[in-house]
Amino acid sequence: MPKKISVITSPTGAVIRDILTVIDRRFPDIHIEIIPVKVQGDTAAKEIVSAIELLNRRKDADVAILARGGGSLEDLQAFNSEKVARAIFASEIPMISAVGHETDFTIADFTADLRAPTPSAAAEMAVPLKHELAGKCTRLSTALKNCFYRYMEHRRKRLKEISGKLLHPMKRIQQLGLKNDELSQRLIRVFVGSIRRKREDLSWRVGRLQSLSPLAILARGYSITRTVPEHIAVSDADAVSLGQQLEITLAKGSLLCRAEGKKNGDR
Repeated sequence: MPKKISVITSPTGAVIRDILTVIDRRFPDIHIEIIPVKVQGDTAAKEIVSAIELLNRRKDADVAILARGGGSLEDLQAFNSEKVARAIFASEIPMISAVGHETDFTIADFTADLRAPTPSAAAEMAVPLKHELAGKCTRLSTALKNCFYRYMEHRRKRLKEISGKLLHPMKRIQQLGLKNDELSQRLIRVFVGSIRRKREDLSWRVGRLQSLSPLAILARGYSITRTVPEHIAVSDADAVSLGQQLEITLAKGSLLCRAEGKKNGDR
């Protein structure tokens, strides 16, 4: 898309009017610069070379059109000169050669970047149709918007999927609170059960101890006899003499007695 087009041609005649008309029809308001030169005669080649050199020194054009209308071979001689051919070939600005009619060929046509069959055709090659570009821009803009909307919708769905898998912090705290309560209850049940089992075991052991305790034996009617004052437990009648004082311990209280008689186990 050229911003500026330079036209090297005669400022008078139908060629420049045709070029301006075609460019204005295809893309109005584009910047067009006319570099006037002679297109035939002895000085024509020198002026064309000077115009091309001026164009390359300024370097402000995007494309240049070298044009003239049809004519005889002698009329087109300037475009067959070596100087013009070398100047076109050395140009850093792209050159479109539009010399003569469609059947006319010059050396300039072969050294230029592009050959146009007519000056009007060169104008068509230089600029696109503005309404086609506008339509293409509209289609690209619509496609870009649709692509963007599809992308955003896809991202929105993906975000919704991910959000559905995430828990709200408060809900997570509530779940942790419930789990903590459950663990606390389990711990309390385990602790209470352990205490109950230990209490039962302790009760069983206390019962065993009580059943083996001398006090329990005394409660069943037995007694403990000890000598006085030595307090030696008596288990054999021969260890006691007649008239000796004895202390008898009962389940409740004790008795102070004197041995009135005795007998052995076999009598």
